[in-house]
Amino acid sequence: MNIPENLKYTVDHEWISIEGNVGTIGITEYAQGELGDIVFVDINPKLESLTKGAIFGTIEAVKTVSELFAPCNGKVLEINSALADSPDLINRSAYEDGWIIKIQIEDSENLSSLLSAEEYRTQIGK
Repeated sequence: MNIPENLKYTVDHEWISIEGNVGTIGITEYAQGELGDIVFVDINPKLESLTKGAIFGTIEAVKTVSELFAPCNGKVLEINSALADSPDLINRSAYEDGWIIKIQIEDSENLSSLLSAEEYRTQIGK
């Protein structure tokens, strides 16, 4: 199972890649594997900001719907428009093409409570 060392993780299976003050957010390979075939990603196109821990969208798989939780506070910069036509990008490329949203991180203090790759592996038992 791929759990990149350079990312931070939430207990709810989101990941965030941090470059300067820009965060790219998606769901982990573990999460997409548990969900199965992803058929729809619902993010409000008018979403302007995220609040740590708040729901910012949903992912629908063949048998279930899962909520997406913000790993930190931030201003929305971009939503991955490719997911509208190809939500299965998350299944095929959870950490690259399957990213969900990019934000400008507003409070880097929020990042200190996120999990390292090692801590996330422990959480999921891998």
